[in-house]
Amino acid sequence: MDGRRTTVRDMRRSNRSVILTSIYREGPLSRFELGHRTSLSAASVSNLVGELLEEGVVEEAGSVESDGGRPRVLLRVAPRFGYVVGAEVGETRVRVELFDLAMNVLSTMVYPIETPKPEPALAVKLVLAGLAEVLREARVAPDRVLGLGVAVAGIVEGPGDAVVHAQTLGWDAVPFGALLAAKTDIPIQVDNGANTLGQAEMWFGAGRGATDAVVALVGSGIGAALVTGGSSYRGTRSSAGEWGHTTIMYGGRQCRCGAQGCLEAYVGAEGVLERFQAENGGTAAPGADEEEAFTALLDSAGTSKVAAKVVEDTIGYLGAGFANLVNLFNPERIVLGGWAGLLLGERYLPQLREAVGKHALRQPYAQVSIELCSLGRDAVALGAATLPILRLLREGGVPPTRTLAARTH
Repeated sequence: MDGRRTTVRDMRRSNRSVILTSIYREGPLSRFELGHRTSLSAASVSNLVGELLEEGVVEEAGSVESDGGRPRVLLRVAPRFGYVVGAEVGETRVRVELFDLAMNVLSTMVYPIETPKPEPALAVKLVLAGLAEVLREARVAPDRVLGLGVAVAGIVEGPGDAVVHAQTLGWDAVPFGALLAAKTDIPIQVDNGANTLGQAEMWFGAGRGATDAVVALVGSGIGAALVTGGSSYRGTRSSAGEWGHTTIMYGGRQCRCGAQGCLEAYVGAEGVLERFQAENGGTAAPGADEEEAFTALLDSAGTSKVAAKVVEDTIGYLGAGFANLVNLFNPERIVLGGWAGLLLGERYLPQLREAVGKHALRQPYAQVSIELCSLGRDAVALGAATLPILRLLREGGVPPTRTLAARTH
């Protein structure tokens, strides 16, 4: 009997999840549309929607005319049912943002990082400081927050304790999730930054509607989110997508990971600026930080032969890297994002597409579209905030259980 009750309970939660996910991803929707999209009976849809309305997870959002009958009431996920926080731990800054469930930004904090290899303790300190500040600024109580999603570089093993392996940062099996959870009772989820960017673009941006896609992040480093059959592909232990550490040139430039010839060493912003400095007689591109220097390099490509050659080579290397993705995965869409990727793509997207065509097989190249991320340069934090939302959808609208943290601050 217990087993039967468990099965019924799980089935109900699964059906709630299907309905809630449809409303969130495709809504506002009427009960009639939900029945068609979920294949659930009208009675089941009505009962489950009634539960979600009563609990405040879902709310009415107007109505539309129906053919010959009464107007159909539209449903949406209630934006203020709860709040989510997304944080990006980058190499030059930590960004923390507070969102409602409609993904409206309510508050943002940005903390510069002076060292390209921040210690885990510093990253934890800045994320938690940002968390406290965005809640204070927006006047949101911590118990209204459904979760904190954090995006980091490197391989993330989890999702439980979220152990991070980031060679380029010098992090070796860092229990980053546990370090954060020890200081707050807000539920923590950690993922790779390319994966969070990918989820944001697949849900809300340029990847929407695609079932087989690659979302490429090009910043100081490089990564990619792989989507196949509509689901994220992560490999055996979540390390799939380390596209920046595929070899583009045998015996080539030293990469930050320790290997030689990685794509990241040629296309990542740090590698591009190093190549320019080496070819410019030791003179670096001007700028107070990496983003300013990268922008200055692109701006000078029209007047400096050295800059023009470095940019041309960078587009060529990136095109070859995209061609490898085309030949290996046969995606219908490649989406280019990350702050450096967007700076390049906004100026050189036609040349990039041409470079991909020179290296990719004709048939899969003819089947792929190459687009820019539509959510902007700061979409990694937004993507991190979708982690607790995804958990809420999977649980059918039931918020996670809080556990008291061992506070040390």
